[in-house]
Amino acid sequence: MGDASEAGLNHKHENGLELVSQADRKMTTKDLGDLEGDGTEKKVPEAREQWGSKLDFLLALIGFSVGLGNVWRFPYLCFKNGGGAFLIPYLICLVVGGVPLLLLELGLGQYMAQGGIGVWKISPLFRGIGLGSVVILVLLDIYYIVILAWSLYYMFMSFTSVLPWSHCNNIFNTATCRDPTLLGVPGSTFWVCDHFWLNKTIPPVPDTLVNITEALDNCTDLEGINRTSSVTEFWERKILQIHLSEGLEDIGAPNWQLTLSLLLAWALVYLCVFKGVKSSGKVVYFTATFPYILITILLIRAVTLPNAAEGLLYYVKPDLARLADGETWLDAATQIFFSYSLGLGNMAALGSYNAYNHNFFRDGIIFAVVNSFTSIYSGVVIFSVLGFMAGKQSVDVSKVVKSGPGLAFIAYPEAVVQMPLPTLWAILFFFMLLLLGIDSQFVGVEGLVTAIVDSFPSLRKGKRRPLFVLALCCVLFLAGIPMTCYGGMYVFQLFDAYAASGFALLWVAFFEAVVIGWVYGADNYYNDFNKMLNFRPNPYLKVCWMFLTPLFTLGVFIFSCVSYKPLVYNDYQYPPWGQALGWIMATASMVQIPIFFIYKMLTSKGSLRERWNYLTTAKVQAHQVAGYFDEDVPEQQMMTTIPSAPATRMANGEEPPSYDAAMSVETAEKGGLLADNSV
Repeated sequence: MGDASEAGLNHKHENGLELVSQADRKMTTKDLGDLEGDGTEKKVPEAREQWGSKLDFLLALIGFSVGLGNVWRFPYLCFKNGGGAFLIPYLICLVVGGVPLLLLELGLGQYMAQGGIGVWKISPLFRGIGLGSVVILVLLDIYYIVILAWSLYYMFMSFTSVLPWSHCNNIFNTATCRDPTLLGVPGSTFWVCDHFWLNKTIPPVPDTLVNITEALDNCTDLEGINRTSSVTEFWERKILQIHLSEGLEDIGAPNWQLTLSLLLAWALVYLCVFKGVKSSGKVVYFTATFPYILITILLIRAVTLPNAAEGLLYYVKPDLARLADGETWLDAATQIFFSYSLGLGNMAALGSYNAYNHNFFRDGIIFAVVNSFTSIYSGVVIFSVLGFMAGKQSVDVSKVVKSGPGLAFIAYPEAVVQMPLPTLWAILFFFMLLLLGIDSQFVGVEGLVTAIVDSFPSLRKGKRRPLFVLALCCVLFLAGIPMTCYGGMYVFQLFDAYAASGFALLWVAFFEAVVIGWVYGADNYYNDFNKMLNFRPNPYLKVCWMFLTPLFTLGVFIFSCVSYKPLVYNDYQYPPWGQALGWIMATASMVQIPIFFIYKMLTSKGSLRERWNYLTTAKVQAHQVAGYFDEDVPEQQMMTTIPSAPATRMANGEEPPSYDAAMSVETAEKGGLLADNSV
């Protein structure tokens, strides 16, 4: 690259922006970084860490957002809401809300080169959006990893010739335990006594029994016996030990095996993130791709099981009448937010480690396709297995369908014990769950670390970052220990229903769209996209940011509030104080936006209009002022930019000298436009 300072005076580019020579800058070529090998990308200044390659970023996106919800939540929602018909509201919600918000967050992170909090320097009055996202992320990081602890526990217990949940000979089993391998076997004691009524036809009894009286000797309740599967007892009495708890008010002591599993899960997460995206970007090469190999292996086995076709029919059979049910649309919208991890600030954090002109738009579209495809692909596996189970039990598929953890930790393990080589399939399945969850967790922690470190840059120095990450992981581990107690599932369900609930995510996403669409300006943000991508995306995005996405998120939020029902787990009714605790977690993130707004308006100087103008002025980042290398300009001189928003003001509230003219870094510093941590 030639020395731009030799060109002498500033130049005018054909688009009217002023080109400032290197001699007019405080920043050096070293500060700005070198061109990438293909000459198309440059590093952002101030030595911000970046992805090792473009593929690192894409795989991190996939690894973080393609997780356990794709495996157990999407298939269940398809079944619940009309099978194949559910894809109609799902795709509409994806196009109207999911993809526009995804690109908004990715672009915001890349444009501002900041994490979930710092990106809102683009409109400092609304930095509460970032704070709200961080609150949600903290709560999510505490409870999501518990699922990994369950998966680790199951995987370790699978390394045995006889799976411990396949029989009733364990010390924790009860007298009403039944062996799942005897399902549908005429003549078994289970078949006679499982559900027996005197006014029903008696099924076949064993030939070895002399008469029906002898057969009935094994029954303790002629009105009907409630048997429990050995799989269910293993889950409830061995893994959770929930039978030792009375409820949320009596969670009991920690289950030490589960606590150790949680500790191991956090150790794995720490090893993935303590060195930053340079190391975690390589880990996702395995954690984001290998699950697809495992899913494919499981799919081949699942579709070849007897009666798999019946399960697939339930999965895809459309019930168009469900489209008139508002709950179907609510389920579709919330699934988009959970699956695409919107409103958490993580997409911005991942995008912040890109080069300024990286094509995040392309990666975002690829990610959206992969994410939705994974959900549908996983559903084929799950419902093939459920069809097999229904055939074994001689019941309808609807009788074996479960939602959430029950699908992963009861339904599938029960199917495994009825397959050839059950140990192999159990290990593969729980290893797949571990990989699907681990990258979601460590990228979630990386997003939290990025938001905090960007707010306190001194943490980047020396060994401070690894030590800070270690301290953070330890604190989050301790906060999660209550979920390993005997009543830990009650705590887990409370977090799952409220902490990262649709209420909080929709609230944050609504303000994201409103601030970008109306405060900063959709046209201005669209122009920022053009600067980074060097092409203009479809104007449909502007329509979404201004109208469709805000209306979509607000409408779903209102419907969520109207259709709210108090939390129940199985037959346990949460006490009022438990419900209140849940709402405290939900609103802890939501109140950050109005509180920060009011605080900044009250503590800033000037009239209300002056405060508004100043606090909605984007704080220029140095890499934005530096602009990008323009190949059409001799000596590779550098083009400078200032914030696009017409509301841009200097720190003293005055208009900049000329909005259309470029401004050097030195001028921006004097005017107070360069970002700091004070707003």
